[in-house]
Amino acid sequence: MSLSLTISLFLFFLQNSYANAALPIISVNNTTCQTTCGTIPVKYPFGTGYGCGHPAFSSFISCNHGTLLFSTRTGTYTISSIDYPSNTIMVHDPFMSNCSSMQNSGSFGIDSGSPFRLGKENIFVLLGCSTTSPVFDPKEDLCDTGSGTRVCRGLYSCKGVNGIGLPQHAPINTCCVYDYEANAGLGLDLPKLQCSSYASVYEFVDQGDPMKWKFGISLVYNYSYDTDDCRNCEDSGGLCGFLSLDKSFACICRNGVNTTTNCFGRGYAWSGTTALKVQTMLAIGGLLLSLMLSPFW
Repeated sequence: MSLSLTISLFLFFLQNSYANAALPIISVNNTTCQTTCGTIPVKYPFGTGYGCGHPAFSSFISCNHGTLLFSTRTGTYTISSIDYPSNTIMVHDPFMSNCSSMQNSGSFGIDSGSPFRLGKENIFVLLGCSTTSPVFDPKEDLCDTGSGTRVCRGLYSCKGVNGIGLPQHAPINTCCVYDYEANAGLGLDLPKLQCSSYASVYEFVDQGDPMKWKFGISLVYNYSYDTDDCRNCEDSGGLCGFLSLDKSFACICRNGVNTTTNCFGRGYAWSGTTALKVQTMLAIGGLLLSLMLSPFW
């Protein structure tokens, strides 16, 4: 037997020994996890489909044809941006009113027990409300009658107010700057509140010009789900996900192989048991190589 053939056989033995000693490959779901959805970077704990990201977020966040979506009991809304340092997502409701376009809106609510809550910068404005609406009950104090009146005057000065059947500069006695969090029992159920529409302002670029106000719903998410397993997975080039069967952690590798830990070794993961097996095989391999090379010495 030639020296080159002997070494080739030895390397083949080691390669197969490593593969057999490695942890088994696990199947996640029939989902391809991506790092972006359209132009928005998607990072843990979010995912682009079921099995991606953390399971606590999988029923709320999804990617559909390049559009990142946020789903609740009241509907599905487009995510326009994510600010990871502040744990904030910005949601757009297509039926929500703004200065240039007002229309009858649906309701908006966050599911109980979800990892999201409203950002403190949101200012919810109820528009076109009945004068008998419960928000105007003087015993309840549901509307901001101080600085909120300036917000109502600003929105009712918009031409878009015609879309909800009101004339421009209509009296503001049908408008309410509503404290959503303080009145979580009522939520933003417009039929119950007897209002035609709502707007959510999260930034006043120019308080005197409502056309420059920024409209959208700011949501803060709970980021207490960060784990060493996920950090190790990402350090190895993988994406963090979970198994559909029991929601246990899975590291999704870019070559299509998935493991319970990380993607080092082309998708295979090391553990103490595995390392011991490989060390044993290396020792046996070394002895075998010595015996195979002994005729050449």
